[in-house]
Amino acid sequence: MSRSDDVVAGVKQMILDGRLHAGQRLPAEKELAATLGVSRGSLREGVHALGTLGILESRHGDGTYVTTLDPALLLAPVGFVAELQDDAAAFHTVRRLLETEAAGLAALHIGDDCLARLRAALDETARALVEVPLDHDRLVDADLAFHEEVARASGNPVLAALVVGLAGRASRTRLWRGLSHDGAENRAFVEHEAILAAVAARDPDRARLRMATHLLGLEDSATGVWSPANA
Repeated sequence: MSRSDDVVAGVKQMILDGRLHAGQRLPAEKELAATLGVSRGSLREGVHALGTLGILESRHGDGTYVTTLDPALLLAPVGFVAELQDDAAAFHTVRRLLETEAAGLAALHIGDDCLARLRAALDETARALVEVPLDHDRLVDADLAFHEEVARASGNPVLAALVVGLAGRASRTRLWRGLSHDGAENRAFVEHEAILAAVAARDPDRARLRMATHLLGLEDSATGVWSPANA
């Protein structure tokens, strides 16, 4: 490993050992370099790398701090990786598995405020669908809001972060623009309504089924494959 890698590993161990906590300011550069047994130059390189990973953040004039270590922050690079892959189908499969489970958990944990936000997202979708010409960007925004809200309602922040990372704006835009069947957008809207109904009824099995059917239908529509879900 390089000396900067030693810094990354060392700071990680300090967090794991409890010597550093979320939101805590790092020791002075000279002190930390001595603790980790590296030069100041290597320390700066390592700190920069940890900043890229979302573990540390530099505050101008106030030093460097451990971030909140929130899963959404630490897992954000997953989205970057997903966008760079040529095999989109593999990521759609993983997304479907995660979102299906998220819908089931949401049915068990969702609150009234979240239900209201899901309803608002679908109302926005309905308004976007009657626009001529169809505004795909507006549809994508509403779609993102709906799926991310379902994921957050699961009550599992790691699951929610993975869903958001694997199904970001770029991938959803490609999916919506790739819909090849007439009326596919309206069918997707109807499927969203069915997902919301199942979640609101606190029926996890039906919520999982509705989400899985919806995502399979979108994948098939985008690739031009016929299935009962998009017939």
